[in-house]
Amino acid sequence: MGTDSAERRAVVVEDDADMRSLLARTLQRHGFDVALAGTGAEGLRMVGEHRPDLVTLDLNLPDLDGTEVCRRIRAVSDAYVMMITGRADEIDELMGLQIGADDYISKPFSPRTVQARVEAMFRRPRTAVPASAVPSQEATVAAAAPAPGGSRLAHGALEVDVDARLVLLDGEELALTRTEFDLLVLLVGAPRRVWTREMLLRSVWGDEWASDEHLVEVHVGNLRRKLGDRGKAPRFIRTVRGVGYGMVAPAG
Repeated sequence: MGTDSAERRAVVVEDDADMRSLLARTLQRHGFDVALAGTGAEGLRMVGEHRPDLVTLDLNLPDLDGTEVCRRIRAVSDAYVMMITGRADEIDELMGLQIGADDYISKPFSPRTVQARVEAMFRRPRTAVPASAVPSQEATVAAAAPAPGGSRLAHGALEVDVDARLVLLDGEELALTRTEFDLLVLLVGAPRRVWTREMLLRSVWGDEWASDEHLVEVHVGNLRRKLGDRGKAPRFIRTVRGVGYGMVAPAG
C-alpha cells in the first residue's frame, strides 16, 4: 500500500443509499477512489475488480450476511476491513473481528468518527514501532522493533519476514490479517518482553484506542488460534496474568 492517500482505493458495501453516500463522500474527501456496492455479492465483485486498500462493510445486507462477506474478502484480499453495524450487541462486534475485520463502528456515527478510525488504521506500524508510540516506554518499544536491514524474525518453528509480510509456521505459510501480523511482529521482535494490553493498543492501533483493551484480547485470541495455541500450555503466546502477553520460550 502506498503512503500517498491519493492512491488509496476503497469499496463501500452498504445497502442503505443515504449511508452509502455519506461514507463515499467522507472517504472521497480524504483522497480515496471509492467504488460503491449495495449487496454482498456486488461488494465481493468490486473487491476483486478494484483491489482496495479499505473496505467498509455493513453487517445487515439484503443477500449475504456481512460476516460471510468478510470471510470471503479475507480469502482474497488483505485490505483493511471496517465493519458497520446497527446492532449494538457485543456478539456481532466480536464476530466481525474474529472473521478478519480490523475494526468496527456502530450506527449512528459522524463523518469525523469515520475519518479518525480510518486514519488510525492506516497509521499502524508495519516494520517498526516508533519510540513515541508508547509514552514512558521509549527504550522498550525501540528495542522491540526489528533491527535495521534485518527483516526476518524467528521463534522456534515460527518465521516472520517483516518486509514481505510473510509468516511461516513449521514451513507452511500462515494467513494473517494486517492487525494479527502487526501484533505478531511486536511479540516476536521482543520475545523476552511482556507487553501490557495498553502498550499493544498504542503501538498497533494508536493513541485513540488506549482505553479499548478488549480489541487486543480479541485479536490476540484470533492470532493464537491460527498459531495452534490452545489450552494452558501454549506453544507461542503466553498470558501473563494481570499484565498482558509475551512469547513462550522456544523448546530447547
